[in-house]
Amino acid sequence: MKNFNKNKTVEVMALFGYEMTPCQPLTFRRRGEEETEVTELLATQIRFVGDVAFHIFDVLVGREKVRLEFNSRDLSWRIV
Repeated sequence: MKNFNKNKTVEVMALFGYEMTPCQPLTFRRRGEEETEVTELLATQIRFVGDVAFHIFDVLVGREKVRLEFNSRDLSWRIV
């Protein structure tokens, strides 16, 4: 398995506005690494901190759980 370091900014390919899920991450990649495919979307939630909404996605990558977070203010993604 890959070592998914915490709190790292990543590039995410996501599908927006698909059926009942408004956003679904499909793949992600850290700088200098190969693209990693999301196997399954497990859960989603939204957390508000002040006026910023953080969209949180629990996903499976192979057999490993990874949490991706989307910051609605600066439109960045990170692994948490």
